[in-house]
Amino acid sequence: MREGSLSGQAKILMTDRPEWHDGKRYLWLLGTVVPMFLFAGWGMVNLTGLGLFWWMGPLWLYVLIPLLDVVFGPDPTNPPDGVVAWLEQDRYYRWVTYAFLPLQYVAILVGCWLITTHGGLGIIDRLGIAVTLGAMNGVAINTAHELGHKKEHLERWFARVALAPTGYGHFFIEHNRGHHVRVATPDDPASSRLGETFWRFLPRTVTGSVRNSWRLERTRLRRMGRQPFSPHNDVLNAWAMTIVLWAALLTLFGVGIVPYLLIQAIFGFALLEAVNYVEHYGLMRQQLPNGRWERVNPRHSWNNNNLTTNLFLYHLQRHSDHHANPTRRYQALRHFEESPQLPSGYATMILIAYLPPLWRRVMDHRVLAHYGGDVTLANIHPAARDGLLARYENAPRSGNAQSSAVVPVEAPPR
Repeated sequence: MREGSLSGQAKILMTDRPEWHDGKRYLWLLGTVVPMFLFAGWGMVNLTGLGLFWWMGPLWLYVLIPLLDVVFGPDPTNPPDGVVAWLEQDRYYRWVTYAFLPLQYVAILVGCWLITTHGGLGIIDRLGIAVTLGAMNGVAINTAHELGHKKEHLERWFARVALAPTGYGHFFIEHNRGHHVRVATPDDPASSRLGETFWRFLPRTVTGSVRNSWRLERTRLRRMGRQPFSPHNDVLNAWAMTIVLWAALLTLFGVGIVPYLLIQAIFGFALLEAVNYVEHYGLMRQQLPNGRWERVNPRHSWNNNNLTTNLFLYHLQRHSDHHANPTRRYQALRHFEESPQLPSGYATMILIAYLPPLWRRVMDHRVLAHYGGDVTLANIHPAARDGLLARYENAPRSGNAQSSAVVPVEAPPR
């Protein structure tokens, strides 16, 4: 096999194509369907005369994708170890994510035009369009997540472009340099706690993300001898992209578009945080004798292999491998048998998360089982701690709490 160099690692030449074929290669293009939510809804409105279809975004996310998850079921297959390096170098998969961005911005422009100039739309119809745009831009944050972890400058810049419509550009900073360091610990605002409802988690994670991103960037700049309020501040640069975009939309469509821009932004980043809530609920890394947290391993993320949701979210549900190898590209992420598994895909679990009693009925006993009946090993919401300890103090324990054993995983590339 020929070798070159790319970012200090072996480069697998595309002429050395292996015999193995990715059965999902062209199915990954389904991710580009997401910006089509608006156009599909518009077409259905014209076909049926029903304004309900202006709400195509939430209809797709909360109804159609869960149904397709049931129909097509899970896909736990992994690419063979011998093809992973080649698979990551196949640039086709990068263009799949790049294609999302122009479609995203076309949909934003068309959506704003419909809201402000399309005759015959009532307030409910306009709200439906705004929420549909929010659903698209919420999924776009996941596209930004995939791009933002990569080392190439273009991909990292594209990540900020995808984040601009929701005003959530600071996610690029906090997620990469904050969440991945503190994940599954009480210090991480993006790791939900046992007994914490989504509605309590949402304000905590939104404010914590902003605060931590600013702190991280301020520390970085001070080490470089620069002031936080400077052109070198990546948080300010990301927010500036939102200001420029929104200013352009106001110029094109008037001040009346502002409430709808706010609605789509809030729905979009709340959708992201609902995914965060699901991904690490109740899971906690254990502290070592030296006071440091154990290394992140496959048992610190909830996973799911439902094919449909994974195709739309670029394998986000294989979250354990992502945390073990943050720069690994989506097409090469692997399933771990030892990872705790959700009973359904993220789309379904988000709906359940909105209903705290149902969420706790579905998930709390899974957290307890994950820790062999020892609830003290979980990441517990402080306000619920006494009640949970009293409730589960006599729970049978298996003696093999799963997260107490550190499982070796491949180290993140350097």
